Amino acid sequence: MTLNKPWLEQYPLSVPKTINPDRYESLVALYEDCFERFRMHPISICMGVTHTYGDVDTASLAVAAWLQAQGLPKGSIVALMMPNVPQYLPIMIGILRAGYVCTPINPLYTGRELRHQLNDSGAKVIFIVDNFAQALEQVVDETPIKRIVLSKMGDMMGLKGVLVNTVVRQVKRLVPKYKLNDPKHEVTKFPDVLKKGKNLPFKDPKTTLDQRAILQYTGGTTGLSKGAILSQRNIVAAAMQSEAWYRPITSEINDVYINMVMALPLYHIFAFMLSLLGMRSGYTFILVPNPRDMPGFVKTLSKQPFHIFPAVNTLFKGLLDQPNFKQLDFSALRITQAGGMAATEQTAARWLDVTDCPMIEGWGMTEGVAAGTANVVTDRKFNGTIGIPVPSVDIIVIDDNDERVGLNQAGEMCMKGPNVTAGYLNHNNLVCFTKDGYFRTGDIISMDERGYITLLDRKKDMILVSGFNVFPNEIESVMLDCDGVIDCAVIGIPDENQGESVKIYVVRADSHVTKEVIKEFALDNLTGYKCPRHIEFVDTLPKTNVGKVLRQQLREKHLADHPHPQL
Repeated sequence: MTLNKPWLEQYPLSVPKTINPDRYESLVALYEDCFERFRMHPISICMGVTHTYGDVDTASLAVAAWLQAQGLPKGSIVALMMPNVPQYLPIMIGILRAGYVCTPINPLYTGRELRHQLNDSGAKVIFIVDNFAQALEQVVDETPIKRIVLSKMGDMMGLKGVLVNTVVRQVKRLVPKYKLNDPKHEVTKFPDVLKKGKNLPFKDPKTTLDQRAILQYTGGTTGLSKGAILSQRNIVAAAMQSEAWYRPITSEINDVYINMVMALPLYHIFAFMLSLLGMRSGYTFILVPNPRDMPGFVKTLSKQPFHIFPAVNTLFKGLLDQPNFKQLDFSALRITQAGGMAATEQTAARWLDVTDCPMIEGWGMTEGVAAGTANVVTDRKFNGTIGIPVPSVDIIVIDDNDERVGLNQAGEMCMKGPNVTAGYLNHNNLVCFTKDGYFRTGDIISMDERGYITLLDRKKDMILVSGFNVFPNEIESVMLDCDGVIDCAVIGIPDENQGESVKIYVVRADSHVTKEVIKEFALDNLTGYKCPRHIEFVDTLPKTNVGKVLRQQLREKHLADHPHPQL
């Protein structure tokens, strides 16, 4: 038995115990290798429009050449704020090929959240779909942004795109009015970037694995999100780890092309890592710009076979609740990967019953490029654990004194591996690591004799809403600006549909502060999934003698008031 790493004995024979990202000179070299090997393969299908790897190669080079012509110094930050549309990957890869760093932004962000990320990252250029331009208009004067590239949903869909843009703008009215023609910010339309970029010279910046690639923002316990610095090596390693883990199944798929459902937003680290894993293996991505449209989602799935389906529990449950979902052809489906939030045994059982494909649960975090632990892909039984460490990941469990605990004992999970970040931008990173270099995840786990990990709790008070991290401090700091709110505290409570939902306890000045007032203020200042769904007014909040809110007491109060979980 491997005493220090018992999980290695659980690996299938075809899964290597380690991976070596240094086989590539850079992340860009990996992308270019994909373009050369799979040039004529379809890389994406979106609303019936197909693009090949060669198409993305050409478009990303045009983006890279245009960006270089803007005179940005090497290593500059470029922001990308888009849903899953065909131009997302060419833009992101173009940013990297030009020698710059990409910071993906959640397109649902409010102006306040967008302003913080742009200012903290120092981004001077942003690519944005016009559906979300209004949020940028609100704050752009307070950010370093100098150049704005505006895109429409259908910009890379040819004639179909004209129809898509018309429906989005005039029928569904999904593009709020905005004004971004201020002389202080140069505005360029994305089709013009492609047109001009194709005729501009491109100079290979010769990037290396040690250089920064992605500045991925995650929730921060101080109330502000932090930018995890992900190097090219981190990202290549995560892609290789995931590819190695899937190998026992993918090596047996004999279809010409392997189709991966990409309903998770590409700005999310889980989806980004999967996109790179897929490109390295020549997969075709079935892009789903709006997975909330469940009937439309089911219709999309009915049009072609799909082999790999990564999603969060909320999405799986939503599909299972659709009456037409059971009528789909699941004969090609080989891997169902659950991540981003805890999968429930009930949803996993229903999924297996309908699709005959077991749901495999894993765990990852932004700081590890979404690679960390996973259950063995050939297992058919849902076990409720988050699995075992993937190749080249080492995990230890420590107590509050940084001493390692024994098997089946609770402690904080700490992780080391080539996929793990060196730290955050503009942050004191010493506190993020143990003395021997393990990243402190903040999650409380126990590990059994075989190396399987059970996630017990979160050391921090993070709330997990449909796979998205929500931190109480951020919501509290925003809601304290609401007129009439004297004090407030936020906790997460069980929610069958989205894992957890946000509950806020409010101490108010008077009865003029109603639940409607709280809800409206939250919607104006917070992304939808961060907004409190449950509001309770109280006279005082439980606090320590130094004034820190005792959230555990509030959780106990909620359970006492609601002995049956709100499902």
